[in-house]
Amino acid sequence: MEDMLDATATRTGADPATILVAIPTLNEATHIEATLDALHRDRPEMAGVKIVVADGGSTDSTRAIVADYAQRRPNVVLIDNPARLQSAAVNLVVERCAEPQHEILVRVDAHSRYPDGYVLAVADSLLARDVAALATVMDTIGLSCVQKGVAWASDTKLGSGGSGHRGGAVSGYVDHGHHAGFRLDIWRRTGGYDTGFVANEDAELDHRIGLAGGKIWLDADIRLDYLARDSLRKLARQYWRYGLGRGQNVLKHRLKPRLRQLIPPAVTAVNLLSVLLSVVFPPILLLPVIYLLMLAATAVSLAVKHRSACALWAAPALFLMHNCFGAGFLTQLILRGRGAK
Repeated sequence: MEDMLDATATRTGADPATILVAIPTLNEATHIEATLDALHRDRPEMAGVKIVVADGGSTDSTRAIVADYAQRRPNVVLIDNPARLQSAAVNLVVERCAEPQHEILVRVDAHSRYPDGYVLAVADSLLARDVAALATVMDTIGLSCVQKGVAWASDTKLGSGGSGHRGGAVSGYVDHGHHAGFRLDIWRRTGGYDTGFVANEDAELDHRIGLAGGKIWLDADIRLDYLARDSLRKLARQYWRYGLGRGQNVLKHRLKPRLRQLIPPAVTAVNLLSVLLSVVFPPILLLPVIYLLMLAATAVSLAVKHRSACALWAAPALFLMHNCFGAGFLTQLILRGRGAK
């Protein structure tokens, strides 16, 4: 990652004192200190930026690390997030820690790697445009072999579905993107995150911002590295929650899902029905077989491209991304549909 700002240049953008940073954490001892270091590195202006870590009850050393860090950097504050959810954490930071001079909210996630100058770059880009929110690009990376397979799978059309904020290179107005910065007046006007969402609360808020007349800009020049899940079990849980959240968003706002959002539920339904119907019509199993061969071919192609056998993990990763998302989405529709009767 490149520095977002020239550390030797004179800044003419956002006043650091007007920026509030929210960092939700839950058992992020492995990453939190590196995240805080990255936000401050070579940026003396960051001493004027209030950074609030809202911890959801970590059982590792996350809280101790942040508390020690706050002793060295008074602009860092640690608060409790009893609700544990990331959405609740960001809401709580605004409710409890925003001061009269704060005009910009920047969201930072501890499970990512940020370039030097990220917070200031987000604030400056937000102010430079007449927009309510700013999205940035996530480049998925991996350290272990499984993570690399997951990361490379995410970068394919089968993985991200072509989302501009996942590895994209084009800036522009979007309906949804990776949350980076908000104008606090718009945040308060729309009510912040809906904490009733287990996931997808970002897309749900983006929809409400749009309804309120706000615009969202994706700045592809501001990028961060997102660490992929380090096990297939964690990946499955992540995409199950994504599916639940997407289904919840569709139901709440009566939205028409986009084609790329409908493909995973369709794949899950076809795979399940094919297995069930194979008892009376065995040839129908050809459908899931073709699907599995497509995933295998993608993994082999990635292995050749990256010259690494780790890419073979992309096949099970893609299977879990599709089918766990699809299962979560369909489960949400079925359960909420029954509850509406």
